[in-house]
Amino acid sequence: MNANPNAQPSPTLEAAPALRPAWRNWAGNQRTTARRVARPGALEELVAVVRETRSEGLPLKPVGSGHSFTSIAATDGVRLVLDAYASRVEVDQERRRARVQGGMTLRALNALLAEHGLAMSNLGDVDAQTISGAISTGTHGTGTRYGGLATFVEELELVTGTGEVVRCSETVEPDIFAAARVGLGALGVISEVTLRCEDAFRLHCDERPMPLATVLTELDELAASNEHFEFWWIPDTERTLTKRLNRLDPEEAAQPLSRAREWWEDAVLENAGLGAACRLGRRAPRLIPSINRGITRLLSPRVFSDRSDRVFCSPRRVHFVELEYAVPRAHARRAFAAIQDVLTRLGVRTTMPVEVRFAAADDVWLSHSYGRDSAYFAVHQYVGMEHEPYFRAVEEALSDLGGRPHWGKLHYSEAATLAERYPRFSDFLAVRDRLDPDRLFANEYLTRVLGT
Repeated sequence: MNANPNAQPSPTLEAAPALRPAWRNWAGNQRTTARRVARPGALEELVAVVRETRSEGLPLKPVGSGHSFTSIAATDGVRLVLDAYASRVEVDQERRRARVQGGMTLRALNALLAEHGLAMSNLGDVDAQTISGAISTGTHGTGTRYGGLATFVEELELVTGTGEVVRCSETVEPDIFAAARVGLGALGVISEVTLRCEDAFRLHCDERPMPLATVLTELDELAASNEHFEFWWIPDTERTLTKRLNRLDPEEAAQPLSRAREWWEDAVLENAGLGAACRLGRRAPRLIPSINRGITRLLSPRVFSDRSDRVFCSPRRVHFVELEYAVPRAHARRAFAAIQDVLTRLGVRTTMPVEVRFAAADDVWLSHSYGRDSAYFAVHQYVGMEHEPYFRAVEEALSDLGGRPHWGKLHYSEAATLAERYPRFSDFLAVRDRLDPDRLFANEYLTRVLGT
C-alpha cells in the first residue's frame, strides 16, 4: 500500500480564480453568482464549511469542472470548490485499487493510474470532469459489458448535510452506497472515492465511415462483437462514423498516431474544422444540409493503438449543449427512428451529430442503466442556436420508450415522472432525508428532479 500523507498545502485564495463569485459551466448555458466561495484543502476544513453553512441557513453546492449542461451545480449560496482537494490517498497495485480525493480530475486520475501500471476498465470521451462530479451524474462510456463509472466505485466517503463523515460500500451502509454512487450532489460532498481498477492495457481503435442503413442493420452484431462500440450519424445524410475499440494483444506493439497526424485530425479537422462548420451553419442555417454533406466527404478511416485512456478520451473544444437519454437496448432502432422523425417533422437544422452508445445493466439506484441493458442517444446543438424545441421533442419521443435522462445533460423531466422510471426512487429519497434533512445541498434543479 502506497500512502501519501504529505498532501500539498492549499494554494492561497489570491491564486485561485475559481474563487470568484461568478461562475459559468463549460458550455456557457448555466451562469450563477454565489454569495461566497469556499475552497477546503483538508477533511476538517470541508466539515467546517458544511457545518458553518448549515448554521447560517444557506445552500451549499460542490462544483467540479462544469461539464454538466444542467444547473445541477448552480447556487446563489456557498459554492464549494474542490480543486485543492484532489490528491492521491493510496494506491494498492496488488489489489488494483486506488483511493483519491473527490476533487481529482479524470485526467489526473488516468495519469496517476498509469504511473502505477493500472487503468480504468472503461471511460467516457471527456477527461476534464472531477471524479466526484463524473460518478454523481452517471457519466459513462460505451460497451455492452460495462456499466458507467459509478460501477467501478468500491467505497465512498461523504460529508453529509449535518457535517457527519460517513463511509459506505456494498457491506457498510449499503443503502447509502447504492444511492450515493449516482447521488446528484443531493446526499453530501464526496470527499474520497475508492476505485476498482485493472492492470494497464492498450486499445486498438478502428474509426471508419459506414452507411447508416448498414449500421442499423448490423447494430446488434456491432455492439456485441466489439468491446466498445459507438457511432455518430450526421443529420441530412445517410452516413455515419463508427468507432470500435478492442484490447490490443499484450504481445503486439502499439501504433499510436504520429503527433503531426493527431494534431491535424483532432485539433484541425475535428475541432477547428467542425467549429468553423458550426459557426457558418449558425449564420446561415439554410446551408446546413450542404455543410453536413461536405463533412461526410471528409470522413476517412483511422486505425491506431495506444494506452487505454489516450484512446478513450478526446479533446472537446467546440462548445455545444446536449440532451442524452438511455432507453432499453431492445428499443435502440425504434429510438433512432424516433429521433430521425423529430428532425424531419420540426425541420431541425444542426451541424452536430446524433451519438449512440451502449451500457450494461447495473444496480445503482439512480443510474440510467439501473436494472436493464441500455442504448444511449445523445443529441447536440451548437452554442447560440435554438435547441429547446428539438430537445423537448426528442425527450418526449424517447420517454415513450421508457427513456431515462442523463443527469448531467439537458432535460425537462420532473420528479413525478422520474419516480415512475426509477424503481428505487423512493428509497433514494429516504436516504436523502437521512443525510440531508435540512436540504443544505438543494437547488432549483434538485427540487425539480427530486421534489422538496
